[in-house]
Amino acid sequence: MRAVIIDDMPLAIASLKAEIEDNLPEIDLVGTAESVVSGAKLIKKENPDLVFLDIEMPDGLGFDLLDLLDEPYPNIIFVTASNEYAIKAFRYAAIDYLMKPADPELLIEAYNKAKEKSGTSNAQISIAKNSFAEKQSKQLALNTQDELRIVEIQDIVRCEADSNYTTFYFKDNSKMIVTKSLKEYDKILSPSGFIRSHQSHLVNAEYIDSLQKADGGYLLLKDKQMVPVSVRKRSEVLEYLKNKK
Repeated sequence: MRAVIIDDMPLAIASLKAEIEDNLPEIDLVGTAESVVSGAKLIKKENPDLVFLDIEMPDGLGFDLLDLLDEPYPNIIFVTASNEYAIKAFRYAAIDYLMKPADPELLIEAYNKAKEKSGTSNAQISIAKNSFAEKQSKQLALNTQDELRIVEIQDIVRCEADSNYTTFYFKDNSKMIVTKSLKEYDKILSPSGFIRSHQSHLVNAEYIDSLQKADGGYLLLKDKQMVPVSVRKRSEVLEYLKNKK
């Protein structure tokens, strides 16, 4: 069976590729891609029998990728870092899925199921897509140089840019350096109540105590941390906090 992996995290691709090579040598892995658009192009080019497809990527959802393709779809195994509610949606739609990082036994089980199917139907995708949309956005998969960790979005206090990396600060005072830019997390987290106060800072509004005007302006957080507010972002932050009240 010819297969491709589509996931925006290089570490996740490498991990799944290693598990496939170790446990399913009969799979011919013919390519990988790291976005919705490049993934659609790869599928059209290679016409694989099986696709290991991530759900949340910087340029959209795995479901969006399928909108770029024509039926019949190949066999699809979603590779997800989503919460239990989303996974129930996949079970209901009879779509195979793997939680990151992939467990070897579950990988083999999902592959054996895929071998018995002729493909994934549009009806299955619609059911999973609608159910997932209702339950998503409570958790986030964070990719460091050493691990992949699932965190609760509500536990994130703020994020700070460091070149092409982002440092996450949590309510338990722990922190984590992630191998993605702040710009990408701004897009992911802004619908969940995060506000960009500065080119280098993204803050969870739930943890903001006040906007202080001294020293050029900064956000005082409930844990007494101080986060700068840039001149360019000041009016946007003021408007956001005013509407939040």
